[in-house]
Amino acid sequence: MRLILLGPPGAGKGTQAQLLMKRYGIPQLSTGDMLRASVKAGTPLGVEVKSIMESGALVPDDLIVRLISDRLGDSDCLNGFILDGFPRTEAQATSLDQMLSDRGISLDCVVSITVDQRALVDRIVGRFTCKSCGIGYHDTLNRPRVDGVCDACGGKEFFRREDDKAETVVARLTAYIQQTAPIIPYYKEKGRFAEVNGMGEIDVVQELIVNDLEGRSK
Repeated sequence: MRLILLGPPGAGKGTQAQLLMKRYGIPQLSTGDMLRASVKAGTPLGVEVKSIMESGALVPDDLIVRLISDRLGDSDCLNGFILDGFPRTEAQATSLDQMLSDRGISLDCVVSITVDQRALVDRIVGRFTCKSCGIGYHDTLNRPRVDGVCDACGGKEFFRREDDKAETVVARLTAYIQQTAPIIPYYKEKGRFAEVNGMGEIDVVQELIVNDLEGRSK
C-alpha cells in the first residue's frame, strides 16, 4: 500500500498513519524525521542538507525528493509506505510523481482528512499535557477525573504547547489552505484520491480510510 496523507494541522494524520502502519506493515515517512536522520548520519545528502539548514534557508524541493527516493530503497518500504507532510505544493507533487515514475512506483491513493475548521481550532486549543508523564488532556473533551491531578501519575503540573495557542493554530491552518489545499485538485484529476471526514472518533475515521483503500483494491 503506497499512500499520501493530507490534512491540516490537528486533523489526526499522525494518529491515522500509526494505525495504518500496524495494519499494513509499512513505514510512515516523515520528511522532517528523514532530514534530521540524514544530518545525524552524516550522509553526503545529510551534509548538504545540514549546511542549508544552518544558513537558515529552506531545503530545496529537489533535495527532499532525493531524500525520499533514497529512503524508498530501504527494505521496509518494499510493501509500501505512508508519506506524511509531503508534498505541500503542486510543484512538490509534480516532482514527487516524476521520481516515483522513474522508480516504477505508483501511488495507490492520496487520502485527504477533512475537518470543520472552527471545531478543529477548538479541539487543538483545548489541549494540555501532564508535565510529569506526558499524558494529554483537553479542557472539554478529556479532563482529568480530578481537576488539577493527572489520572496516570498524580502529577499536578500541566502545560500547553506553543503550537496549540489559538493564533498559532489559525496561522498554520491559513498556511495549509493557501499552500497545500490547492494540490487536492491535482490528485483528484489523477483518479486516485479519497476524502475522509476526520471529525469522528479515531476508530471511525480509520474504518472510513480502510474501507476506501480496500474497496479500491478489489
